[in-house]
Amino acid sequence: MIKRKMKVTTRFSHSIPKLVCPDGEDGLLISTKFLNKILRVDQENMSITVESGVTLKQLISEAAKSGLVLPYAPYWWGLTIGGLIGTGAHGSSLWGLGSSVHDYIVQLRIVTPAEAAQNYAQIRTLENGNPELDAARVSLGVLGVISQITLKLEPVFKRAITLSERNDSDLGDEAAVFGRKHEFGDFTWYPSQRKVVYRIDDRVPANTPGNGLNDFPGFRSTASLVLAILRSSEENQESRNDSGGKCASAKLTTSTLKIGAYGLTNNGFAFTGYPVVGFHNRVQASGTCLNSLEDARITACPWDSRVKGLFFHQTTFSINLSKVKGFIQDVQKLVDLEPKALCVLDLYNGILMRYLTASNAYLGEQEDALDFDITYYRSKDPMSPRLFEDFLEEVEQLAFFKYGALPHWGKNRNVAFIGAIKKYRNAGKFLKVKERYDKLGLFSSEWTDQVLGLKDGLIIVKEGCALEGLCICSEDIHCAPKMGYFCRPGKIYKDARVCTRL
Repeated sequence: MIKRKMKVTTRFSHSIPKLVCPDGEDGLLISTKFLNKILRVDQENMSITVESGVTLKQLISEAAKSGLVLPYAPYWWGLTIGGLIGTGAHGSSLWGLGSSVHDYIVQLRIVTPAEAAQNYAQIRTLENGNPELDAARVSLGVLGVISQITLKLEPVFKRAITLSERNDSDLGDEAAVFGRKHEFGDFTWYPSQRKVVYRIDDRVPANTPGNGLNDFPGFRSTASLVLAILRSSEENQESRNDSGGKCASAKLTTSTLKIGAYGLTNNGFAFTGYPVVGFHNRVQASGTCLNSLEDARITACPWDSRVKGLFFHQTTFSINLSKVKGFIQDVQKLVDLEPKALCVLDLYNGILMRYLTASNAYLGEQEDALDFDITYYRSKDPMSPRLFEDFLEEVEQLAFFKYGALPHWGKNRNVAFIGAIKKYRNAGKFLKVKERYDKLGLFSSEWTDQVLGLKDGLIIVKEGCALEGLCICSEDIHCAPKMGYFCRPGKIYKDARVCTRL
């Protein structure tokens, strides 16, 4: 039992990287399933104290009962508070302290390993002004078990939302300034269709008529049969290299979302037109599939691994606002070369682009930035290349190596974390706190040591390794030469090395 490795998990799904995987065959998983209580709502000081296993949905609901709201949050409410701050989850805003939930922490309690004289555990309470809190704000779970969090809230307010579809010709210019104009502004970009949906989203007076509701279709329960049909259809398109079919499916998906106002309703039942005005707690997040019926999985969340549904990669990163125009223009150049190449992104509701501000968290955002959230098809066979494999790999390498993007800690493939820790100017301070809190590394793993730059092995070089993002190809064997995919330079970014179908 000595030096047994441990990781904290939630009662819901975990992050895409191996953050919750302890080393060895006898690793211990500590569940926050029963750390699920709202401990205190302080109306006078406008704060809420919760246990780390409380979900974002619970927090939003309980705060609203006292006329309070969390100003910014991720759009999916099925995250636990401990999990979302551990990975730096966020909404979209350049206003106030920005959109990262961890920047609204005023107090945090964490349990760390200790000597036998302390019964092997030490409870630490960190408050604003304590530099160690800036390590714990985004901790990747390597400091210990976060047990309680106190977050700063605001009085409830209303928002007015208009979703406006436009051509993407000036997106590079708009992306650098739009977030300064609209408090909750974001974009959903469909690059193959050369379209972008602008979210024009601001506070309005509390007496503005409207009781709008957000119920995003991608977060609703879906019939498992429908999910299986959609997945089988995409698998067939991939096997036949049917780019035309994939693009047609993508247009059907995006038009259906547009007709349904992307899940927004003016009164909780029907959409009658923009703007949709509603209380912040009713529109800031959604996720009704989280509480779907126990119906023997006749319906399920679209990504539920127990049914045949979505199976995907996510490449998610943030780029400094001063550099986003160049990145967007480079992606547009790729689309010009082959308009069908990025239809797969449109099929997964495009590229979600959200604003972030610089954070005091040692592993938080370094500068004001725009986050790009990209979801795309993943084969169940790790040796099977994707349609237009090279284009997606080039987008990934453009972001991280040409434009110096920071990775989302809870998403991404291995290549996104190459040299990542060197991009954080206070990484050394974080590692010092880590050493102080957990000298034996009980809450660390091979994976976290690799992404934190403490151990080699992040990149796994073997046959087909580039297909799953385990490596950047340097030889043809890293791709799928028997299937016609060879390692070649990028089309726009010549320093990229991507698996190209010849």
